[in-house]
Amino acid sequence: MKKQYAISLFFAALLIVALAAIAGSGRNATDLPAPPAIGAMIEDFKLPDADGAQHTLNSLKGKNGAVIIFIATRCPVSNGYNDRMEKLAEDYQSKGINVIGINSNSTEPASEVKSHAAEKHLTFAILKDDGNKIADRFGANHTPEAYVIDASGKLVYHGRIDNSQKIEAITSNDLRDALDAVLAGKPIQKTTSVAFGCSIKRVS
Repeated sequence: MKKQYAISLFFAALLIVALAAIAGSGRNATDLPAPPAIGAMIEDFKLPDADGAQHTLNSLKGKNGAVIIFIATRCPVSNGYNDRMEKLAEDYQSKGINVIGINSNSTEPASEVKSHAAEKHLTFAILKDDGNKIADRFGANHTPEAYVIDASGKLVYHGRIDNSQKIEAITSNDLRDALDAVLAGKPIQKTTSVAFGCSIKRVS
């Protein structure tokens, strides 16, 4: 009887540890607020960069808009897009659209965000979203996940950068197509797509 009781206590303790680990890993996607609707106005916000300097969305946005991309330092999918994100920033900055990276992972401190950007030669602004408040506001759940905001502050695209992590397999450049449409003053043909990558590691 005592042996069975001890075994029961052991498995109960294991269950408690497992539940605690799940709770500490962050919230599930089903707990997240819905992303803003296409056409919704995006309110200004303020976040620090990796050095602690504060920046607002409006101060970083170009004259024709901005691309917000939720990124990570440790996610292999996000890292697979580093060169493409940097090229995107270079190509569109001169056209008045600035790329803004946001790191919302609770597991990746600002010092790591700074060293990662230097190592990967990322020159666009990268902000640290401690407490994942901005990720929650946008309903973001993946790295990378992109949001296009036009010059008026309206959300006009939300989703993936393109359709394949492998460059040779890309058949749809969703984000670039959306940006080109914005610059041409034309309707965006695909305003939403399904982002893929690693989940954002939220605080409990």
